[in-house]
Amino acid sequence: MNTQPTLAKEGENTGTTGDSQPSDGLKAGLKNRHLSMIAIGGVIGAGLFVGSGSGIAAAGPAILLSYALVGTMVVFVMRMLGEMAAARPTSGSFSAYADQALGRWAGFTIGWLYWFFWVVVLAVEATAGAVILESWIPAVPQWAWALIVMVVLTATNLASVSSYGEFEFWFAGIKVVAIAAFVIVGLLAVFGVLPGSDNPGAGFAHLSDAGGFLPMGAGAILTGVLMVVFSFMGSEIVTLAAGESEDPQRAVTKATNSVIWRIGVFYLGSIFVVLTLLPWNDKSIVEKGSYVAALDSIGIPHAGQVMNVIVLTAVLSCLNSGLYTASRMAFSLGQRGDAPKAFAKTNKRGVPTAAILSSVVFGFVAVFFNYQWPDTVFAFLLNSSGAVALFVWLVICVTQLRMRGIILRETPEKLVVRMWLFPYLTWATIAMIVFVLGYMIYDGGSAREQVVLSLLVAALVLVIALVKDRLTKQTDRV
Repeated sequence: MNTQPTLAKEGENTGTTGDSQPSDGLKAGLKNRHLSMIAIGGVIGAGLFVGSGSGIAAAGPAILLSYALVGTMVVFVMRMLGEMAAARPTSGSFSAYADQALGRWAGFTIGWLYWFFWVVVLAVEATAGAVILESWIPAVPQWAWALIVMVVLTATNLASVSSYGEFEFWFAGIKVVAIAAFVIVGLLAVFGVLPGSDNPGAGFAHLSDAGGFLPMGAGAILTGVLMVVFSFMGSEIVTLAAGESEDPQRAVTKATNSVIWRIGVFYLGSIFVVLTLLPWNDKSIVEKGSYVAALDSIGIPHAGQVMNVIVLTAVLSCLNSGLYTASRMAFSLGQRGDAPKAFAKTNKRGVPTAAILSSVVFGFVAVFFNYQWPDTVFAFLLNSSGAVALFVWLVICVTQLRMRGIILRETPEKLVVRMWLFPYLTWATIAMIVFVLGYMIYDGGSAREQVVLSLLVAALVLVIALVKDRLTKQTDRV
């Protein structure tokens, strides 16, 4: 049996045909404007709004270096993924590429781990959205709000891929406009030229006036890396969605080329504004949240409620994309025989109904666990999926090392996006990811628990993959 991995031929089990139209039952229902906004907004999760205050408290102004380091790593990973996705757009994205370049075991393992990650995220985001909605309308209990949110977005995804795209277009649009406005208004206040601002406008003084730029020492930069790395998860969604777009190659190329300024403006830009409006050790940054504290310092009325609306939008966006992503990964696994065949079936609208429903059922179960056993069962689910983001990025890097040669051999004309300084930057990125995983184990606490539990789950899935592969080969020989 030939074990040398090769790229599938044109239109064969890849999700696309030669003219970039889906050939597997999915429909090209995503317009270029949908893909553009998914690419821009996909990198902005609720974690940026909610979790950045803890990072600032742990590292001070040096958290900017933490964001810059992780942002650089994500830019490199997205460049590698963009190289493969532009050459071969498919709903399975990196899982399908790992299957082709590394072996069936790799595609199976990383595909199921990624699916597991997103269905757990569904429960987290549904609960977060329910908390906000209950604070507005307390007559409806929190569990009911979580149920309503999940049902509405499930219906959206079941309707058609264009419905998902339209919802995500507006969700992402609100996030983008909100952060852009925050950066502009914040910078005007920083330099004292915003009319009616309550902030004294200290310029760049707050970056060093409370113990210097590195008040907690250089080691705090790495601590900050651990706290911010997971807020970048979701950048890769656009490569999954590209398989259902009008012009996958153009969409992936555009998204890959724009990732640098997206991270620069939305992450580094907004955190920079917070740190220049307030001293990093201002208690309100942790108590209220970094963005609410910054808006309060300017004198924006009802800053907390304004931010709640934006966070709710980010939560709904993450839920919408999480359900889409989990279902498309399940669909791809079904196509490759790594999941029940029903997952690979689509209805007349090109929607993989079984893949969506199976993903949302697990999401509902996880929501139930969150309410019933938040500190035991759900905590285990959360921690055991915590390091999956880093596993995914690591697999993308290793896959690209092999896939470059395969693409050059079989379809060199499709290598329109290239990883810079290949293979040196690819190896450097692998080293960065391995270092972060190692530091998480060394750092101890919840970070170590996440890595250890995630590795145990990954090992379990890998064993299943190897056993399945062995049984398949035995069956083929018979």
